[in-house]
Formats: sequence, structure tokens, C-alpha cells
Amino acid sequence: MMTAALISNKPEFVKLFLENGVRLKEFVTWDTLLYLYQNLDPSCLFHSKLQKVLAEEPERPVCTPPAPRVQMHHVAQVLRELLGDFTQPLYPRPRTGDRPRLLLPVPNIKLNVQGVSLRSLYKRSPGHVAFTMDPVRDLLIWAIIQNRRELAEIIWAQSQDCIAAALACSKILKELSKEEEDTDSLEEMLALADEYEHRAIGVFTECHRKDEDRAQKLLTRVSEAWGKTTCLQLALEAKDMKFVSHGGVQAFLTKVWWGQLCVDNGLWRVIVCMLAFPLLYTGLISFRERRLQAGPGLPRVRAFFNAPVVIFHLNILSYFAFLCLFAYVLMVDFQPTPSCCEYLIYFWLFSLVCEELRQLFYDPDEFGLMKMALLYFSDFWNKLDIGAILLFIAGLTCRLIPALLYPGRIILSLDFIMFCLRLMHIFTISKTLGPKIIIVKRMMKDVFFFLFLLAVWVVSFGVAKQAILIHNESRVDWIFRGVVYQSYLTIFGQMPAYIDGVNFSLDQCSPNGTDPYKPKCPESDAVRHEPAFPEWLTVILLCLYLLFTNILLLNLLIAMFNYTFQQVQEHTDQIWKFQRHDLIEEYQGRPPAPPPFILLSHLHLFIKRVVLKIPARRRKQLKSKLEKNEEAALLSWEIYLKESYLQNQQYQQKQRPEQKIQDIGNKVSTMVDLLEMESLKRSGSMEQRLASLEEQEFLFSGRSKSHGEPRWAVTLHLPAAQVAQTSRALHWVMKALRDGGFGSEEGIPAPAPQKASEGQDLEPDGRQEEEDVGDTHHVNARHLLYPNSHVTRFPVPNEKVPWETAFLIYDPPFYTDDRKDRGLVDPVGNALEPLSGISYNAVDGPIDRRSFHGVYVVQDGLPLNPMGRTGLRGRGSLGCFGPNHTLQPVITRWRRNQDGAICRKSIKKMLEVLVVKHSLSEHWALPGGSREPGEILPRKLKQVLRREFWSSFQNLLTQGTEVYRGYVDDPRNTDNAWIETVAISIHFSDQSDMDLKRLNSHLHACDPGMSVRWQVVDRRIPLYANHKTILQKVATLYGAFY
Repeated sequence: MMTAALISNKPEFVKLFLENGVRLKEFVTWDTLLYLYQNLDPSCLFHSKLQKVLAEEPERPVCTPPAPRVQMHHVAQVLRELLGDFTQPLYPRPRTGDRPRLLLPVPNIKLNVQGVSLRSLYKRSPGHVAFTMDPVRDLLIWAIIQNRRELAEIIWAQSQDCIAAALACSKILKELSKEEEDTDSLEEMLALADEYEHRAIGVFTECHRKDEDRAQKLLTRVSEAWGKTTCLQLALEAKDMKFVSHGGVQAFLTKVWWGQLCVDNGLWRVIVCMLAFPLLYTGLISFRERRLQAGPGLPRVRAFFNAPVVIFHLNILSYFAFLCLFAYVLMVDFQPTPSCCEYLIYFWLFSLVCEELRQLFYDPDEFGLMKMALLYFSDFWNKLDIGAILLFIAGLTCRLIPALLYPGRIILSLDFIMFCLRLMHIFTISKTLGPKIIIVKRMMKDVFFFLFLLAVWVVSFGVAKQAILIHNESRVDWIFRGVVYQSYLTIFGQMPAYIDGVNFSLDQCSPNGTDPYKPKCPESDAVRHEPAFPEWLTVILLCLYLLFTNILLLNLLIAMFNYTFQQVQEHTDQIWKFQRHDLIEEYQGRPPAPPPFILLSHLHLFIKRVVLKIPARRRKQLKSKLEKNEEAALLSWEIYLKESYLQNQQYQQKQRPEQKIQDIGNKVSTMVDLLEMESLKRSGSMEQRLASLEEQEFLFSGRSKSHGEPRWAVTLHLPAAQVAQTSRALHWVMKALRDGGFGSEEGIPAPAPQKASEGQDLEPDGRQEEEDVGDTHHVNARHLLYPNSHVTRFPVPNEKVPWETAFLIYDPPFYTDDRKDRGLVDPVGNALEPLSGISYNAVDGPIDRRSFHGVYVVQDGLPLNPMGRTGLRGRGSLGCFGPNHTLQPVITRWRRNQDGAICRKSIKKMLEVLVVKHSLSEHWALPGGSREPGEILPRKLKQVLRREFWSSFQNLLTQGTEVYRGYVDDPRNTDNAWIETVAISIHFSDQSDMDLKRLNSHLHACDPGMSVRWQVVDRRIPLYANHKTILQKVATLYGAFY
């Protein structure tokens, strides 16, 4: 049944089987995998690739027993083409008569997650080739190669090495999309590849938030299940730029780039210590390890010069010195007999050749010479290096022959250009110049294709011009000049001579074409010495040529350049971070000494590899193999965080408006069906009772049954009509929701009235909660007594709050508090002259006077409250006219008991919120409020946090979730000044979160009259009313009790 559900692509059945105890470890066997691959969808691209591999398989001898055509080593061969040659085969080629069995030599660890044991990760074939058989991996690959999205999603949720699995899926799909001819299938594959890249990013983000060191181990851990590769290598081969540009990956690359040095060392310190290494003993450079920081000098010097950042800058200085010496020899000291400086260049170049050979033969992963050669020459910069070296050897050969001294100098001069172009590779580490180099490389491709179009016009015009003007030119060099060279220069404004007959002169040309330094004269009259060619025709040809080349083609080239620039500029940061890895990896494995001193390192390497036969070792920072116990623990931690990621994704999916509408639609449809069934039951029961009453009446009255419907039948049928009417009302609600909340009230069917006692929602104290649904105006802002003053507001009834409603007797008093911080507030008084310099609905200096509710009205030089009248003019005790922006961070955590379990009430989890309170106030408040101009944190929050934690809390704010943005119904609001806030939720779901521990350790009330504490979230909490509204939104966000 499970196999049939997989082959027929029934993800619901597969999910049902997994939820009801089907264990993939027991289900996926070698025979099952063979059967699945033998029943691949014939339309999928992988099936055709597998058939090509089978077609290349040699024929089996007749005496050997028949075997199934598709074998797992055939599948492994195709998968290796898709994943890349850097991976090992996922399934080995079995020996004759052998079939791999599942032997489990594993450590004494029993970890079981979702029915798949980690013990299944370590398996060995009976042959000599070690392999792993992970059932989830095998089914995931089978689903991915057929582009079955839902099935692959279910299986990936069961995976163990989930980050590597997601990146491998992305790589497989991108490789398959390159050969897919169907456009729809191609787009689906790329979309699915992007989805799995986002899943890898999501899980890695969860891991990086919890533990940076463990997350970095996941990047460099050798995954036995995926061909002995790493997550980082998979992401690079798949060109998953978003994953590589993740902050956690970049932090790891920066750590590798700086070696054992601290990453906060300034670059100027590194350069100074490079030039004067004794400064290392002064503590100018800081190291990550304490033993290096406080230890003896020699290990410190060794650690400094082995850092890739130091090796990189040493090579830059060396390369610049080489170019300067090369230029000096070419321009000043190029003698028939090589000078000392020239011999030094030869020695220097020899060291560069040795380094290129080391890179070519460096094979720590035992890929083989052919594979390493392919990898080496796949890099553009390596090709440029080889070209420059070969050109130098050619120039040197000519230079050493006395007769070819000058051609040798020319070749070496051209070679100098190639060595200078090599400098661009050095600039890839720069965040500013690196993406620009990518733009230049792509623009070169644009120019290459543009030259084909340009060549058509240049050659056509040149040949026509040459044939019209010149008769039988036999000199090849002058034909090339007339056809190509002069036509090309015409584009840039150098007009050809004689084309219009104005500058015709026999002194500037050769009549018979015998002078090698002069062009042949155009067609002319020998008697009158005037041009005989049709001038009107040549002028028309020239105008048309300039029209198409100068205006059309050159502008087309500019447009192509602009498109390329915009395309790269949108992803500048990702491109730079992605290409940064190649340079870091190159210098992380390069010897510390720069050329020409690198020859000493090469000599040492030659002795170790050739003489002593010591094998090469991979740097552990980019690829490391963990112990099985450590790997099992790391994978179990990754699985735990993957579950957390999936739960967050499900929650976010439920919070989407489309999903909410769909859920409401399902509920409404269910309610309608139930109501219709109930109405049918009631009507059937009433009809039976009616028939019985009529029969009794007939028996008592002794007359025949009336053919009309009894009088009480109308009342008995009323519930059914009411149910039908309710059903139509619910359908209208559903339609309004689907239309985005806009609907006409004319079509609303009015439900029948019910008794007041039915359906009432009573409060716990037995009283019904009274709500005026139509009263959406501010209430607190209309309290008669303005806070902290003796000013009384003008009474404003509900119906007169909107400014659109006429209120002829409205005469509110004007009040502006005279605050102490006059430099930070608007002027006092109702005079318009001091207020004329205020710019409303804009950023006015350090004050943002824009409203979240759009553009507000300014009347008589003062802004009007967008929510309506308040009964008081002026700015009151607020700081400025118009919106006063505040920030309310809502810091929450789960309430836990002594055992660490989350407390619950009414099935829902309980929250705790961080609140503050002044000694003169009766209410607690959220630790937010107004901010100083240019500051991020509110003043109230700074009073309860130590200064050293301010920057860390700013990072928490950027990672938080915004729960509200808009107007606040505050008693301090007036007609001309009001408060608008942004509420950001910062939730700590894990009690062992390091940020939570640091926050608790840095809580400190600077003011003795201020208190700070964690308060249980409840509707009865003594909190300000507007803060309660925000807190209720946060509780709803996390599904917590309120």
C-alpha cells in the first residue's frame, strides 16, 4: 500500500501511513528502492538520463543469470552527475552475486525522532566501498527527481541531515532544469529549488540563533549520507547565493579569513605588523585564543603569518612589487644582455609557476589528476595566469635570441597587460569593487555579441565605399584600412577623405597605387582633375551608416550595459558574499610566504610529499569529519531545531490572510451543512407531529381531514425558515471576506430576531459585556480633566467627534505646557509666527512629523487630530505639534513552574511581560515611550537597562515582530498634538536563551523611584488601557492566555 501510494503520487496517503506507525527504516529496503526506480514516471527527465546510462552499459554474457536492467549503481551514476563530481557515489557497484545488506556497526546511542533511528545513518556494504543508506534520503531523492513537491515536502520533514538534504535537493533541481525543455516544468523546478534553499536558510537560522559554534560545525561537517560532502560545498556548487550570503555563513567565512586573529582587529594594525613584525610582541594585535594572547612570541608570530588575511596582503604587496619591477625593466633596463633586475623577474616568475603547479596538483580529497585539472581550468583567473605565464615564456624565448630581441620586448609588453589584468582578482575581496568586476565580466559578453551586429554594418559600408571610390586596389593592407579601419573610425567622428569630393587633392594620394605610404586615388577625371564618383550616393551611404551605427547600435549597446548593471546591482551584496568564498578558500590553503620567498615553502612541501611520502591533509576549517557520537548528537540537535522551524512555518501559514479566509470559509461551510441538516430534521419531526394531531382532530371531530395546512403549521415551520435565513447570512459573510472585506450592505439578509437570552456571552461575574460597536472614536483623549493640570476640556459627544460633523458651538481652550526641555519641544503659546517654521507631513529636521494614518489636515497653521475633536487645542504636555512618535517594546517570555514546564490556563500557555512602574503612579507600563531625536531606544527603557546592553537590545528590536502601528488613545492627546506608536514584540520562547539571560542580568533601575519586574499576562493586570490593548495583540499572536 505504501509503495502504491508513492508511485501513484498520493501524498495524503503517505502522510497518513507515516502518522500511523509506518517506519521508513523497515519499509525502505534495497528491493523497494529498485522497484521504485524501475517504476519512475516515463515523462520525467531523470528517467531519460537513466535510460542513457543503461544504453551505455556493456552487454552481459549469456552464461550469467539475468538481472534487472536498473541497478542502484546506475542511479548513483546519474545522481553524481547532478550533485557534482566532488561527491562520492551514493550507492556502490555491488560485486557479482552480492546484494548489499543493512549491517549496522553503530555507537551505543539510541536516538529516535519521528520513527527514523539515527542508527540507520551508519551502514556498510559487504564490499570494500563504505556507503550509507538513509531511507529518508533515498525516498527524498526519488521524489525530487520527479518534481513531486508535496511528497518531497512530507519526506523532507522526516529527514535527519535536513540542511544538507535541502541544499542537495536545490542542486539536483537546478541541474535538471538546465536540460528541461518544457517551460512550465522548468519554472516549477526552479521554484522548488528556491523553496528548498529557503528551507535550508530557515533551519540554519534557527541553529545559528541557538548556538553559533554548532551551526558552523553543520556547515563543515562531512555528510556521509550525501557523498562525503559538506553543506557549504553543496551550497557553493548549487550557486545558492542566498544561503551563502546568510549572516551565519559569512561570520564563519570571516572567522576563517582572520585565522586565529580576532575579527575586530583593524586592517591598519595588520599592515603595520606585516611591515614591522616585532610590534606583535606589544599586544597591538589581539588573538582569539588566550594562550596566544598571553603566551610566548614565536607561536604568536606563526599564528599571525598563517592567517589568510595576512597571507593575502603579503601577496598583494609582492605582486605590486613584481609589476613595478617588470615595468622598470621594460621601459628603462631592457638590455641585450639581461640585467640583475631582469634575472630577478625570471626568478620571481619561476616562483609563480611553482605556485600554480602546487594548486594544480593539490588533491587532498583524492579526486585524481584529471578531475583536479578540470577544476583548475574551470576558473577564469587560472586560465589568465596560465596565459600570462605562457606568453612570458614566448617573449623570453624571443628575447634571448639576438635577432628577435625587439619582437621579444613587444611580446613581454603585451604580457605586462595580462599581469595587470590579474589585479582584478585581488579586488574581489572588496565589497565595493568586487561586484563591479562581475559587471565588467558580464558586459564583456554583451560586447562580444554586439560586435556581430556591428561587423555587419562596418563590412557592408566599407566594401561599398571602397568599391565606389577606389578602382582595383591590389594592396591588402590598404584594402583592410579602407574597408574595416576607416569604417570603424567613422563611428567615432573621423570622416573618410574624398567621400564628398570637397578635400580632393592628387598630392595626398597615389594615382596608380604605387606609393606604399599613400592610398590609391579615387575615381577622377584625368582632364579636369575632379572626382568622377557619384558624390550624392556616397554622402547618402555615409548618413545611413552613421544613423544606424551611432544612433541605433551604440544606444543598443548602452541599453544592454544598463540592463546588465541593473541586474547585478540588485544582488550586489549576495554576489560579493558568494564570490568572497573562493578567495578565502584559496588563501586559506596557500603557503604563508609571498613570492619569490614562497619557493622555500614549495621546497618544504616537496620534501614532505615526494621524499617523505606524507599525504596531503584538508584544512579542518572548511571540511571536518566528526566522531560518530558527536555527529549523532549534532544531528539530533539539528532535528530538534528543524521541528521548531516547521512549527513556525505552520503558524505563519495560518496567520496569512488567505489562509484565514480559507479556514473561515471551511468553518462557514460546515456550519451551513449542520444547520441545513438540523432544519431538515426539525421539519421532518414537525410534519410527523402535525400528521398525528390532524389524525386526532379527525377522530374527535368526526369530520374529514382538511385539505389546507393547519394554522399552527406556520409557526412550526418558522425555525426552518430562520435556519435558511441564517445560512444565507453566513454565505454573505463568506463572500464579503473573499472580496477583501468590501461588500454592499443592501444584499445583507437580516437574520430573524432571537430571544435575548439565547447566545449571550456573559462575563465571569455574570454581567454581559456592553460594547458600543459604532463607537470607534477616541475616549481617553476626551476626559474632561487634562492630566497633571487644572485645564478642563470642552465636552465633545460621540457624534461630534469627527471633523466632518458640524459643531458650531465648539470652542475648546488652548493649552501648552511649559516644559523644562525647551530645546527639544515646539514653541509655547498660540501665536502663529513661532510656529510658521514647522513643516508638517514631512521630516522636520530631527523630528518626523509624518503620520501612520496618511496626510493630516493643517488648519490655521496647526495640524488637526486625524481621529477627531478632543475638546482641547494646543499641544498640551506633549513635545511637538502633530504626531508624537513613540516605541513600545513588548518583551515576553513563557511563565514556567519550578520544573521548567510552561504554565497553562484554560488550555492556553501563559505569558510574562516585562513592565515598569514609577512610585507616583498606580499603574504599571510597558518599558517604552518617546525617544530622543536620532536615538533608537526609548528614554524609559534606557532607565532600566545598563548602557552596555543597549546595542544588543537594538539588535533584538530589529529581529522582533511588529504587532501594532498607529494612533494611541491617550489622555494627553489634543486637537493639534497626538501620540502614535509602534509596538514590537520581543519573545523569548526558550528559558535558556542567552539573550534572555543577558537581559535579566542587565536589568537595573537607575531611578530609585522606578520598579521593573516580570508580570503575568492577564486581563486584570494593573496596566494602562492603551498598553493593555497592545498586550492583548501580543497574546493573540502567540496563542497565549489573556
